[in-house]
Amino acid sequence: MTGPAPLARRAVVEGLGTAGLVAVVVGSGIQATELTRDVGVQLLANSLATVLGLGVLIALLAPVSGAHFNPAVTLAAWFTGRRTGRRSGDATGLRDLAVYVPAQIAGAIVGAVLADAVFGQPLAHFSTRDRFAGHLWLGEVVATAGLVWLVFGLARAGRAHLAPVAVASYIGAAYWFTSSTSFANPAVTIGRAFTDTFAGIAPTSVAPFLAAQLAGTAVGLGLVTACFGRQAPGSEDEAVVPHAGQQPAAPTRSAEESALTR
Repeated sequence: MTGPAPLARRAVVEGLGTAGLVAVVVGSGIQATELTRDVGVQLLANSLATVLGLGVLIALLAPVSGAHFNPAVTLAAWFTGRRTGRRSGDATGLRDLAVYVPAQIAGAIVGAVLADAVFGQPLAHFSTRDRFAGHLWLGEVVATAGLVWLVFGLARAGRAHLAPVAVASYIGAAYWFTSSTSFANPAVTIGRAFTDTFAGIAPTSVAPFLAAQLAGTAVGLGLVTACFGRQAPGSEDEAVVPHAGQQPAAPTRSAEESALTR
């Protein structure tokens, strides 16, 4: 590919990628609960499958759409471009935001239903798994803030090529160091409300999770600014990795240090 893909194709890729991610999360959760009653082993299996699946999806689809698969990342990318006044053809603009987010949400729902179908579960059955608690919301703020900090920090440091490994590894770790098991993704949260299985979330618990994730997005962008400074107007800062026709951001470090990053 020598140039940016059409928006319609990028939206389809975002939907497919998010569907694949949710299918991995939900499907591995169902498989784990069928194989063992040990909750720790279930979570280990679920997190390991998610790490591997997410890394593969980012590596495969990032050259087309940037592999956001997450409205929080898309919103942060749009806000960053708007704040710096970037208007290049590769930037995440308002039109991209308006198309990506519905595609991600639709893909997440399809992924949850698909996973249920694969394992013979009731289809589109709303979850009864209650996750309505303050410490879980705080966990989502922390998980989402860390994700946004990582994604945009890699871009600012000129290391976006590490995203498939780094982002997947972070999500795998966040499964274990957050009380909420790191949803960190509004589309995935909505999609997981459509499965009454291990990975599900009751519809009544969704809204606070979404609010916490939006708050975490703002915190994450603040951390990027604190670590790397304010972005220069017109500079490139694309998440998750640069897609076709886009050049990675230059590292905001000294020439001597930059020589060691590649």
